[in-house]
Amino acid sequence: MAGKLKMAVVGAGRLGRFHAQKVAASDGAELVAVVDPVASNRDRLAAECHCTALPDLAGLPDCVDAAVVAAPTQWHHPLALALINRGIHVLVEKPICTCLAEADELLDAASRCGVVLQVGHVERFNPAFCASLPHIAEPKYIEALRASPFTFRSTDVGVVLDLMIHDLDMVLALAQSPVRRVEALGISVVGRQEDIANARIEFQNGCIASLSASRVSCAAARQMQVWTTDSFASIDFGARSLSVVRPSETLRRRQFDPNALTPAEVEHWQEHFAAEHLPCTAGSYEAVDALALECEDFIVSVREGRSPRVPGEAGRDALALAEQILADVAEHAWDGTPGGRIGPRWEPGCRVIPSPHFSFAATETPLRKAAG
Repeated sequence: MAGKLKMAVVGAGRLGRFHAQKVAASDGAELVAVVDPVASNRDRLAAECHCTALPDLAGLPDCVDAAVVAAPTQWHHPLALALINRGIHVLVEKPICTCLAEADELLDAASRCGVVLQVGHVERFNPAFCASLPHIAEPKYIEALRASPFTFRSTDVGVVLDLMIHDLDMVLALAQSPVRRVEALGISVVGRQEDIANARIEFQNGCIASLSASRVSCAAARQMQVWTTDSFASIDFGARSLSVVRPSETLRRRQFDPNALTPAEVEHWQEHFAAEHLPCTAGSYEAVDALALECEDFIVSVREGRSPRVPGEAGRDALALAEQILADVAEHAWDGTPGGRIGPRWEPGCRVIPSPHFSFAATETPLRKAAG
């Protein structure tokens, strides 16, 4: 494809503004329009980025080659589908959609129309994560924590689709195996959606992942630890730091017996064991504009006709796993009994099989038979 890509950004909120800035600054693209139903949002962003402001997709010029969808999650599917059906390449923010059926429809449409569909899992571009990849092939255990204070954004979805979805995408990329089993629970603190969640994921190749996420935390955290058969890596996405420990050949061959040591040897190894048998290499990485890197990956993918780093299929798989987790969150029995409290809001479960002659009260009062 010759010349700059003609691009649009759909959604002029906080994240849409960031995307518009990256597209406008790119050498490989020209920002043609921003689209948002709120006049003040679109006019302000269009003036900042020197492009046209549009209220909806109907007025989008035919010259547009590609678009970024950064609207609220519930609008990802209709907006992305309309763009794809016009032959426009799409980068859609995470999560790809609100449900698996919608994601599958986008994938089918993208394949049918021959366009690139990329999903905005921006942590894949974090330099610490990229640097860790040579050290964490074939992981056996993964532990991740992702937490933030309550931001009053993305309230149309819970913490699983808001924050944990990042780690689900990376865990699936690392494990490279179908999911065998999921156990999860969630707690609602602010609204109807879960604001805290924990999930344990077991893969068919034996890998285990334990993920925790909170959006009502006092402090922010974005961390992951990965164990393989011959290494351990600790990744801090916020600090862009990486520590890698590789056990010595003696440990890997099970040739070190702490129970056979003399008192003098114990004293020696108490001081030198970590340095000689568990050496750690640590590094930190310069700050990068991960969103700009994601945007450039999208532009290059469209121009070269190649798959992006995070294709639509990856976004779909992360959503599929999120749905499994959310189903388990909804069914978690807090009291361990069939009639006890269930779900993220600790609500009472049904004590009987519902039937037409029973009425349901809003409180925990027993079900009673209706008159007549």
